[in-house]
Formats: sequence, structure tokens, C-alpha cells
Amino acid sequence: MSTVISVHSFRGGTGKSNTTANVAAQLAAGGARVAVVDTDIQSPGVHVLFGFDEALEPSLNDYLWGKIPIAQAAHDVTYTVSRLTEVAPGGTLFLVPSSMKASDIARVLREGYDVGTLNDGFRDLAKDLALDYLIIDTHPGLNEETLLSITISDVLLLILRPDRQDFQGTAVTVHVARRLDVPSLLLVLNKVPSNVDLDDLREQMTNTYAAETAAIMPLSEDVVRNASGDLFSLTEPTHPWSAEIRKIVDRVRI
Repeated sequence: MSTVISVHSFRGGTGKSNTTANVAAQLAAGGARVAVVDTDIQSPGVHVLFGFDEALEPSLNDYLWGKIPIAQAAHDVTYTVSRLTEVAPGGTLFLVPSSMKASDIARVLREGYDVGTLNDGFRDLAKDLALDYLIIDTHPGLNEETLLSITISDVLLLILRPDRQDFQGTAVTVHVARRLDVPSLLLVLNKVPSNVDLDDLREQMTNTYAAETAAIMPLSEDVVRNASGDLFSLTEPTHPWSAEIRKIVDRVRI
């Protein structure tokens, strides 16, 4: 059985895709078969973290429009991990990108797509690729696609910043996740300034959401300078930010 992990944030700019890519890379390096699906179809971008200036083809869009089976849109990108660190036997990483073509994005905005088809695709992908982990990089906010991802998830990672708008929006998402009976709900607080009392912040998170905080990730100029140019937790494994990524990985391993 595959473990389905949805990585979500109520607002954009939280570092959701960066977290997704690094968690996936760490799991693959540890010997797991992992696939990342970029369902942020309106503004895709996780492919950049795997070293691609433009998204690969075929894409998730081609599957959603009935052109190909979803497994044909899964690109083996294990080499993006193996060039940076040793990959344990069996470790494999696939990426199912969304199209970066303006015409394809416009078509999604204009016509939408069948969410049920997306659900079928998740199931088929996990089976066809014999995945240990299927990681869904979601579109920020709450919409039909996001609700689907939350519903089928074994683990929901909610990324937020120490920001009032993020705190309020995340509260709504936590409420929805509990209504949908997500088995495991984990919070990840990102971009935390160095002068913040972490114990106090963790207590605030617990009091606000009554949920586990899996990691508190520092606001780091090193990560900012990386500018999504590489998998930071692999290039800088001793960095405090990378240590927090490994905490997330330890918690999602089931």
C-alpha cells in the first residue's frame, strides 16, 4: 500500500513546493519509491527544484485530457538525487509535472477538469509504479481539487508562516481536515525569524490547532540565495533548515 501525503498551504509563498521536493528527495535517498504530482495546475513550479527550467512533457494535463495513461506522465528524476547524495537500493523518484504552456494553463482556467479523473490517476499511479509514497503538491487555498487531495491522504502536511493571515487560514484548513477524518495531520511552520522564542511559538501552535508541529523551519538567507536552484537539504545536509526537513521525513515514514 502506498502512503499518500498531501502538502498544502492556505496561502501561497509559504515554501510548500520547496518542502515537497526536499521531503520527496530525502525519502527516495532512503530507499523508497516516491512520486511527486504537481497538482498546482494553474501555477506549476515544483519541476524547477528538480533542475528543469521548463516542465517536462508529457504532463499531468495530458492525462487529465485523456491523451495518455498517467504513468506515461511520470518522469524518473532519481538522478537529481543521486548526483547529490548516495541513494539506498530501491530508492526511486518520479515527477508528474503540470504543463507550463500558457495555452494549457489558460485551458485549465477556462474549462477546468474532471476531479474524479484525478482521483483515478492517483490510484493508478500508485499501483503502476509500485509506490511507497505518493506526494501531492497542492494548489494553495481550498477548492474542489484540494478537498479531494485531503480526503484521500494518509498524511496532510500543512505549511504556514508565523503570520496572522496564515494562522487564520490554516485554522480553516485544519477544521476541514478534521471533518474529512485525515488520519495524520502535521503542521510545518516555515520562515521563522531567528529572534523568535521557539518554545513559545510551539505552544501557540498547539493551543491554536491542537495538532502536532512536525518542524519549525528557520528563515534562512542561505535558502533564499539557493532560489529553488537545487535540493537544499541534500546540498547543505548540516544546515538547520535541512535538519527540520529530516524531522518531517521521520514523521511521515509509516
